Amino acid sequence: MATGRKSSSAQSWPEELTSFLDDGGAARYGNDMFEVSAGRRKAAGFESPGAGDEAVRPESFGDQAKEFLRAWGEMLWELGKGLKDVVQQSLITEDSFVVQKVGKPCAKVSGRLKFLNEYLPEDRDPVLAWPVILFVFVLALAALSVNTTNDSFTPHVKKVQKHPSSAIRVQLPDGRHIAYGEQGVPADRARFTIITPHSFLFSRLAGIPGMKVSLLEEFGVRLVTYDLPGFGESDHHPERNLNSSALDMSYLATAVDATDKFWVLCFSSACMHAWAALRYIPDRVAGAAMVAPMINPYEPRMTKDESSRTWAKWVGRRKLTYGLARRFPKLLSILFQRKYFSGIHGSISDWLSLSTAKKDEALIQQPQFEEFWHRNVEESIRQGDVSPFTEEFVLQVSKWGFSLADLQVQRKCQHKGILPWLKSMYSQADCELTGFLSPIHLWQGMDDEVVPPSMADCISRLLPQATIHRLPDEGHFSFFFFCDECHRQILSTLFGVPQGLLDKKVEVDLIEEQAIVNPALE
Repeated sequence: MATGRKSSSAQSWPEELTSFLDDGGAARYGNDMFEVSAGRRKAAGFESPGAGDEAVRPESFGDQAKEFLRAWGEMLWELGKGLKDVVQQSLITEDSFVVQKVGKPCAKVSGRLKFLNEYLPEDRDPVLAWPVILFVFVLALAALSVNTTNDSFTPHVKKVQKHPSSAIRVQLPDGRHIAYGEQGVPADRARFTIITPHSFLFSRLAGIPGMKVSLLEEFGVRLVTYDLPGFGESDHHPERNLNSSALDMSYLATAVDATDKFWVLCFSSACMHAWAALRYIPDRVAGAAMVAPMINPYEPRMTKDESSRTWAKWVGRRKLTYGLARRFPKLLSILFQRKYFSGIHGSISDWLSLSTAKKDEALIQQPQFEEFWHRNVEESIRQGDVSPFTEEFVLQVSKWGFSLADLQVQRKCQHKGILPWLKSMYSQADCELTGFLSPIHLWQGMDDEVVPPSMADCISRLLPQATIHRLPDEGHFSFFFFCDECHRQILSTLFGVPQGLLDKKVEVDLIEEQAIVNPALE
């Protein structure tokens, strides 16, 4: 017995395991036990793989990293869902402190910005769409702010050039100097003198773009252009207004020997200086020719329909610029400084915030127009001071000191006092015409999106004596810039049949003959 127990206890553990398997103990675990046991024995090194067994591939570091990141992603996703539930249950409820303090202001702001939802597709939820748009916008700004050093990604740009002085300067009574240029016939041979202020971001070099000297000589016209204060080579005038602008024009006319009445010709925003001349120095002005004339966009006498049609034509950037000029001029100076004085040229549509018609777009793409635009910009900003540009733009939207209705021709009779009133009862009262009595001609493109036709409608209503020439299919620039036929039409309308230059010798002979016939003329 002892010997049997000893022999039984003396069995090795592999023999005991074998006897355990033979007794059917493994039956409780099924066939998988053999596979697992076999696999563990092989992995532990007790059995060497046979010829038919495949080698076990060790797990790489990349696989471990992928599993680690996948696990972290799942944990963060679950954490985010939990935080979302917490925020919805504690912070966004009506009783929460955050909603009570911030809810009303946010609702007020969102109510004002609700109109922006009209620009979203109908199937988009604004709550989900606007955060995505905001994120993309911030991402785009971040991408644009990156300063890349790789020149291959830098677009071709044209730098602003500096030019030598070329203007004639005259001194005004207040000591300032004004720069001007001349084109056409000499002063002593001119039948007519035209003085032309320039538009915003242009200079005296603009004049009538593309006007041929031969056409001016044919009509006997002397064209005088000048730089506005602070533009080009004219001295700055910080306290200027439209009254001083009209006086500058009058002083310039005297300085260039335009002793008789002169004509005023303007384009676009420059027409506010022409309006000022008609109001403050009417005795010096023989008439006015205005192409796409701009008026104050905040003109109080504009009807609601005229105002809405005007503002509807403008792009958002232009509306914003007018708003800054009227309420925050200092911010406008910062905007102009970054845009106009960066040393790099920009397109006229971008710099002036314009939307253009088809004919204008075709004209702007021409090399001739681009060269003309760049040269005027370079001359306009040559002093490097942003103040005159801000002042000019602010002047456009400020109170002018007069209304266009003041230029309307009216019959004014003297009825002050009892005696004049009794006299008017039995005789014709002494009456006089007031307003601007000389001719006013306006040319308005019907496709103009810079100075919309609604402004011409307002002018026509306030000034019935003005002649409006409405131009179908014409834009803002297409009629006035580089159009020989259009230039001839303007001069023919103003001066009739061309008569050429004055012949001084003939005039002297006529005066001598008249003196012989009538000695009292001497």
